Amino acid sequence: MIRKFDASRYLDTPEDVAVYLDEILSMNDSHALVAALRTIARAQGMTQLAKKAGVGRESLYKSLSDNANPSIHTIMKILSALDMTISVTATAHNTQEENSTEHEHQELTYA
Repeated sequence: MIRKFDASRYLDTPEDVAVYLDEILSMNDSHALVAALRTIARAQGMTQLAKKAGVGRESLYKSLSDNANPSIHTIMKILSALDMTISVTATAHNTQEENSTEHEHQELTYA
């Protein structure tokens, strides 16, 4: 019998969790982030994570349910309980050269 893939079975170390979250965050998809946090919570133990985050177990379940939209405050509490933080980096979408080319294109278009 082939088992369905479950990422929680592979999140054994803080480094594994960090790599997993980093990849999910790079997708820029809030639903994927909630699903990833739910997977991590299963790997860590929902009750244990809820306690460490200072939230009730039921509240954590609700916050990480399929159609949930947890507040940034809740997400930060969960990340803190995991000893994780979020960092922000600029994307390469708007480099000075691209902006300059776009601006020149606009001038030519409207001239």
